[in-house]
Amino acid sequence: MRVARIVLIVVVILGGLFIAADRIAVSVAENRAANQAKISEGLSSKPKVSIEGFPFLTQAAFGKLDEVKVTANDIAAGDGDQTVRIENFHADLHGVKLSDSYRRAVADSADGLAFITYADLTKAAPSWLAISSAGPAADGTSRVKLTGTWHGAKLSVLSEVRVKGDDKIALHADKLPTAITALGLENEVRRQIDFTVQLNHLPAGIGLTSVTTTPDGISVAASGKNVVLAN
Repeated sequence: MRVARIVLIVVVILGGLFIAADRIAVSVAENRAANQAKISEGLSSKPKVSIEGFPFLTQAAFGKLDEVKVTANDIAAGDGDQTVRIENFHADLHGVKLSDSYRRAVADSADGLAFITYADLTKAAPSWLAISSAGPAADGTSRVKLTGTWHGAKLSVLSEVRVKGDDKIALHADKLPTAITALGLENEVRRQIDFTVQLNHLPAGIGLTSVTTTPDGISVAASGKNVVLAN
């Protein structure tokens, strides 16, 4: 009985040491992945990387992690002079293959969600235009409200916001006021209020899929396969 108790104590201690070693190892791996993701994507701050599942060492030994969660805040996205701030981005990556001493990580598949406030979306629009919530649409489309003063004329219209390609969101206004269309100025106005914004600095391999409006901003969903977390 005493020998059995001694063996049990040893097993418990060894198990505790393994758990401690496993947690230390996963912490190191998460930190390395976060640092490399920051460098690869040109982020201003290091994202949070969380490796799910236990034990990590067993997963790492086979070179593949079951699931990795990535959260990044305050991302500057855009193309050229037009930029937009992504308040936060979260991605769930599944089947992450590790290589090159954790400097490279590629997921079999991934799903993500980026959130942009109306205030930040307004900053990406022409200076005279403000973007706000339009409330729920009866037809289920995602719309925002555009308001402003254009050459002394008040403008207030609804605009559909949707995904364009793999990495852009586009705004397209509904019918413009008669005061503008009657003067033949619709095309000139639309050149300013119908615009696109590119969302770069997202993991390579993820493509935008849909946009949902909320009272505070827009949520942009993304998904993909063979998604590069770090390279």
